[in-house]
Amino acid sequence: MRLLMLSGDRQVSIGERGPFYAMQREFSRHFERIDVLCPRPDKPVSVRTIFDSVHFHPASCGRSGMVGYLRSKGRELIAQHAPALIVSHDYGWFYNGRAAASLARECGVPYLSEIHHVPGYPVAADFKERVDRVVARTYIRWARSHAKAFRVVNSVEMPELLERWGVPREQIVVLPSLYIDLEVFAPPASALEPEQDITYVGRMVNNKGLDRIVAAAALLASRGKPASLLMVGKGPLLEATRARAQARGISATTRFVEWVARPEDLAEIYRRSRVVVCASTCEGGPRFTVEAMACGTPVVSTPVGMMKELVVDGRNGAQCGFDVESLASALERVLGDETARRRLGANAREATLRFEYAKVIRGYADGLKRLAGERA
Repeated sequence: MRLLMLSGDRQVSIGERGPFYAMQREFSRHFERIDVLCPRPDKPVSVRTIFDSVHFHPASCGRSGMVGYLRSKGRELIAQHAPALIVSHDYGWFYNGRAAASLARECGVPYLSEIHHVPGYPVAADFKERVDRVVARTYIRWARSHAKAFRVVNSVEMPELLERWGVPREQIVVLPSLYIDLEVFAPPASALEPEQDITYVGRMVNNKGLDRIVAAAALLASRGKPASLLMVGKGPLLEATRARAQARGISATTRFVEWVARPEDLAEIYRRSRVVVCASTCEGGPRFTVEAMACGTPVVSTPVGMMKELVVDGRNGAQCGFDVESLASALERVLGDETARRRLGANAREATLRFEYAKVIRGYADGLKRLAGERA
């Protein structure tokens, strides 16, 4: 079976080996050919082929021309390679989904709309996310009569939202996207000395609650319980977050790392952290929290995405609200008792075993084959 994927991932086309690259390593075992159309990267690149059968086609235009590019290039690839299914990663202004619907109508190839999360749900971080939520609702209500199905990646939050927006339950397919290499992301063979108390990993953008993470660390310090903080990631709010740490008086105990190239190095960061924190207002997963849990590091998280169903307060981590006081209190509970923290970490590892890399991706691939009417 062959696939056409409309993706928002730019990393692979410029040679970066992030989660989408890792996914394709195993995914390519299940399909004869995969063509991936992706946005134009910051530097000019040509078609990149990985694992012999996965071909990335970066756009030659900016965002405003994406629907036209996807339709034109998609039509060409469908004529050449006859994919059985179009997989559209849908977000933002939904140019992937709009193009996929057009290709499906014109070429007769069904499309799957993948909705990993909706900006502004369950909580909007700003006015833009409130607008984005309205845009998402408009798209989903339109797409329910065009897409063969909607793929969601958690079993509670997104199915409930899509049903509320009028999508029939039988049109919603739960296929998790949290695939973890449990050999790389694993607890240390022997006890390690922590290098930081609190770690955040991810994009430096508004929905991640970066201001609340810094404020919570400052609040702990004001209570006489200072905690070192490591922020891993880059994005538009990086410099603002540095400045906020300075203004809050915790710059001496806060480190920033913009990029970690190897999964093995990221796993080592998790293992040398006492707790990993997610203060997001909306997420599909997120992935980094599950990676950390697989390394035996407990997580403090808001109830977003998979965290709502995966993190059990007092058993394998702690849940918190969307405010600074709740976040600081949850961090204080986890950091305050080292014996209990280690127990939480051991339980956290156990909770991630169902996300074993090959098993989850095989389930994803089999789900796509069923949607295309192929034998899984």
